[in-house]
Amino acid sequence: MPFSPFIQMQNTKRVVSTYNEIISHKVRISDRQKICDDFKKVYRADNLENAQKALQDFIEKWKTLYPKVTKPLAANPYILTFYSFPKSIWRSIYSTNLIESFNKQIKKYSKRKEEFPNEESLERFLVSQFEEYNQRFATRYHIGFDKARAELENLFKMKE
Repeated sequence: MPFSPFIQMQNTKRVVSTYNEIISHKVRISDRQKICDDFKKVYRADNLENAQKALQDFIEKWKTLYPKVTKPLAANPYILTFYSFPKSIWRSIYSTNLIESFNKQIKKYSKRKEEFPNEESLERFLVSQFEEYNQRFATRYHIGFDKARAELENLFKMKE
């Protein structure tokens, strides 16, 4: 199977955001701030080497107290994939703010509709929301992507 930067990006987005949620929900409240701060050092490191070191430090520090949190981190090869992309888009890759915002918007507008008479009406509604969203953001770039456009184009062309 050929290398796909897009697939790597999807794996990374799912992994980092998922681990943030797992960590914040599966640890004691008294440890939550400390463990979340330690995990931030992993995905906010300056480069891949520092991130790998921070991940190893994180796992070593917390593995006895929270093995269910640290074992999946140690076993996941995609956790640091976003470091292979331009630095200006790292935050956009490991953060799910844009997705969560759109999902919240869909939820808000669909609640206004008491009931959809059938699946087709729900589908039409969703398609209209996606279309409106695409039109609104068609000419806008997400944080850092405009700055990294040339580098991303080269990355995708080289790997195809």
